[in-house]
Amino acid sequence: MVLGVGAVTLALALLTAAVNAVVGLYGALRWYRVEQAPRFWPALRGAQAVAVLFALYGTVLVILGEEPEGGLFLLYAALPVAINVVAEQLRIASAETVLDARGIESAAALGERPEAEQRSVVTQILRRELGVMVSAALVVAFLALRAAGTA
Repeated sequence: MVLGVGAVTLALALLTAAVNAVVGLYGALRWYRVEQAPRFWPALRGAQAVAVLFALYGTVLVILGEEPEGGLFLLYAALPVAINVVAEQLRIASAETVLDARGIESAAALGERPEAEQRSVVTQILRRELGVMVSAALVVAFLALRAAGTA
């Protein structure tokens, strides 16, 4: 059985959406419960890899002239990569944002604070990082569903 380009495109778009949605929902649950999420990070990297592969697939389709009609497919296929890049930058800025909000000049200055405050700050930073990346995964899932709709 040979699948057409449309069927393969639809399957890859749905796979990208499903993987990112599952990872995003898992992370959202951990964020809501204020729980550590060590399994989230490797799963997120896998979901990001799936999104990158889907974007590359979309690019190849455009190069070969096989892009689905409507003109929005490549946008929906490639935009998740940009979303993930921006989210990573926001994640990196999370620590500085939390420290600034609490009037703490640096990580070294945090080390001089009481242990309970240190834990509170670290928890807030990790929660902010998790929230940013959960949001990105859910946006990527939505965009992949939009790509599936154009397939």
